[in-house]
This record gives sequence, C-alpha cells and structure tokens, in this order.
Amino acid sequence: MPAVNFEIQWPDGQISSGYSPSTIIHDYLAEGVSYPLNDFMQRAESGLNAASERVRTVYGYACSSAMDCLYILQEQAKKYPDPESQITLLRMRQSP
Repeated sequence: MPAVNFEIQWPDGQISSGYSPSTIIHDYLAEGVSYPLNDFMQRAESGLNAASERVRTVYGYACSSAMDCLYILQEQAKKYPDPESQITLLRMRQSP
C-alpha cells in the first residue's frame, strides 16, 4: 500500500511533517492549498482515519502511525487560538 509523506506550514511559519499510510489522504487534502485551521484539522482527521481504516481492511489492524500523526497535529493546533489561522500544505510525496 503506497504511503504519503507531507509537510505543512503552521500560521507562525513553523514546518511540520506528517504521514498517511494510504493515498486516500489525497481525497481530503491537496498540495499547495491553504486551509483555515479548523477546516484543515477536520480534513486531516477524516483523511488519517480513512487511511488507518484502509490498513485495517488489508492487514486486520489500524495504523498506529496515522493515529500518532493525528495526535501530533492536534497538539500542535492547540497553539493557535484563531480557528481561521491558515495552514498551508506545502508538499505531498508518495512513497512505495
């Protein structure tokens, strides 16, 4: 199952990386797009949960790496009180 590594830029300019175990994340997020914080977090949560479920379907268990990524994003998002702050998805790269 091809995975996707991605980089995002937070409102303060900080750059973080993320991981999805499935390309289904492309159905939720797009490279080069800026999202309001709340919208980004909803999309990331939905996409990473969908990716984890794809892993469960194939291997019989959820993807802990996707859930770890989601947790890290959620913790980072708490630093930005304005729900309209912009998060930019800088890069999405598929890996084998």
